[in-house]
Amino acid sequence: MELNKPIIPAKITENMSVEGLVNSFSGCAFGAGRIYEAVDIYREMINDPDCTKFFGLAGAMVPAGMRHIVSDMIRDGEIDILVSTGANLVHDIIESMGLHHYKGTDATDDIQLKHEAVNRIYDVFLPEHHFTDLEEKLQSIFKEIPDKLSITELLSHIGERIDDNNSILKSAYDMGVPVYCPAIQDSIIGLQAWLYKQTRPLNVDVFADMRGLIDRCYEAKRAGVVIIGGGVPKNFILQSMLVTPRSFDYAIQLTMDRPETGGLSGATLDEARSWGKIGENARSVTVYSDATITLPIIVAAVKNFKSK
Repeated sequence: MELNKPIIPAKITENMSVEGLVNSFSGCAFGAGRIYEAVDIYREMINDPDCTKFFGLAGAMVPAGMRHIVSDMIRDGEIDILVSTGANLVHDIIESMGLHHYKGTDATDDIQLKHEAVNRIYDVFLPEHHFTDLEEKLQSIFKEIPDKLSITELLSHIGERIDDNNSILKSAYDMGVPVYCPAIQDSIIGLQAWLYKQTRPLNVDVFADMRGLIDRCYEAKRAGVVIIGGGVPKNFILQSMLVTPRSFDYAIQLTMDRPETGGLSGATLDEARSWGKIGENARSVTVYSDATITLPIIVAAVKNFKSK
């Protein structure tokens, strides 16, 4: 084994940019070194004109305040295909209605919160009455859309009816970016759709999106993916390559989950190579840290580089 890469300590300077900070990590190890590698891979991926860029969004990223970052990534052409949990889309719609999430604390009396009709997402508080307003919004939208459609078409109709340019769904609709949500029934959108179906026709074909997604995978000259968390969005994206002759050429995973349990959210990207989901020679890195810290740093560092 060659010892030819000595650790070069990071150095902080006055008025340092985000790009400068990340570049100072180039000779570091552990998380700092992985952040530098993630930025380098992300920069190459979004500057590759032949790369179809996937983005997997899991975890409570919208309640935590990451909504505008994802929306701007869509509008800046850094996301071609979005796969999300239903929950993030629910909270996106709530914010688009001018209904806010609030900074709270995890050190609280949850029974008292229940009595005060406040829902808690770790240290974020969300008033229960927001869901009443959301119900009215969704039920009115369901009345205006076809009674037979796919999940992406359903989400496109919702995005079209949102009046907020910072909305993820609105940005996706404006930019023609398909939004896949394979487990949409596991969300308030799904629950409200089911309630609507009790008295009116609404048929959402959960398999209809597969052809469009697989076609996009076949058509991609190269493919890259940024995975936030894991879960259904991660698997839905990675499995899409299994029926094509290719695999992902770039892959970045931001997670705090560990691989030892065998769960998908903690599974390494190297493990995905054994399935043929990630290419043998693909550039990939997993950054083990809170994605509300790492995603803004990566996007800001690359944006800072592009603005020069």
